[in-house]
Amino acid sequence: MTLPNAPQTYDSRDAGAGILAARLIREMCANGAIIADRAVEPDQIQPASLDLRLGRVAYRVRASFLPGGRASVRDRLGDLALHEINIEDGAVLETGCVYIVPLLESLALDASLSAAANPKSSTGRLDIFTRVICDHAREFDQVAAGYAGPLYAEISPRTFSVLVRTGSRLSQIRFRRGEPAHNDSELRALHGEQRLISPGEPNIDNGIAVCVDLAGIGQSAPVGFRAKRHSGLIDVDRKGAYDPADFWEPIHARGSLVLDPDQFYILASKEAVNVPPSHAAEMIPYNPLVGEFRVHYAGFFDPGFGHASSGGADSRAVLEVRSHEVPFILEDGQIIARLIYERMSEAPETVYGEGIGSSYQAQGLKLSKHFRAYK
Repeated sequence: MTLPNAPQTYDSRDAGAGILAARLIREMCANGAIIADRAVEPDQIQPASLDLRLGRVAYRVRASFLPGGRASVRDRLGDLALHEINIEDGAVLETGCVYIVPLLESLALDASLSAAANPKSSTGRLDIFTRVICDHAREFDQVAAGYAGPLYAEISPRTFSVLVRTGSRLSQIRFRRGEPAHNDSELRALHGEQRLISPGEPNIDNGIAVCVDLAGIGQSAPVGFRAKRHSGLIDVDRKGAYDPADFWEPIHARGSLVLDPDQFYILASKEAVNVPPSHAAEMIPYNPLVGEFRVHYAGFFDPGFGHASSGGADSRAVLEVRSHEVPFILEDGQIIARLIYERMSEAPETVYGEGIGSSYQAQGLKLSKHFRAYK
């Protein structure tokens, strides 16, 4: 991805409210709001987010934790760490274990900026439970306005053991000026202008409903995949290296699907999703009170995802799904998540798509980029 030179006089406080675009993220790197042990690589900066890189060591810990208002993550590691692993040349993170990895990036935000993190799409599709923690945090994946300090990734592979190394990218972070504006009236107006989902009319109530597709268009292609337990090791930095048949069982068209506890599923939305360049979006799990399941990982959608101008027409949302403690029957067309749209603080220079090497533009049901195309 070729990035133009960042302006030298920009201050983040001059930006409008909303999600910061790539230009402003580059300026944060230049002015010390983003600090990196190694220079930030151009392709870390996405249209509306920054990929975060693993540091040099991983700490296996007894349990997941939040440091709370009185402690740093480093303080808690002194109590909870079982083992320190050097990952510079690669190391295996095993299923069922919890690891804390200091990231190469740290922050020095001004009082106008906050941030939120999320697993990258490929991370979620490998069932790697990943959350970002900062010092004194009371919530995962949330960075308060004005935060200055290190960032850490909590990593717990759930289905596949994974090989990681210094520089591997499992999480991404999005920066926001001001408070998020989740206004359904504005969302309806935006849909009227841009048609955010198709076909049909949207169910808008605290975001746009996303429904699961278990019927498919044809009978030959799968409508989903179920992960095989006790499969081989996956190197998170290798693309197109693995045969899907070694790791996944296809699920073919049906009217319903029984979700088994402790099983992991890749499914797709019925709706094509469109994120216009003026906005970014986030997929949030649907209210678990309506069923014993949840979309396991929330996800960011960059500006331009699914937008016709960037080659994304008919892009579906891919859903990483788990049941809770009991089997649950998921019906075709059932609401499974909601999309929240938020305005960008300025028009991005580039949008999600093939022009910047995006992996999932114009996707239907698709496994992570680590796997060859399913045949």
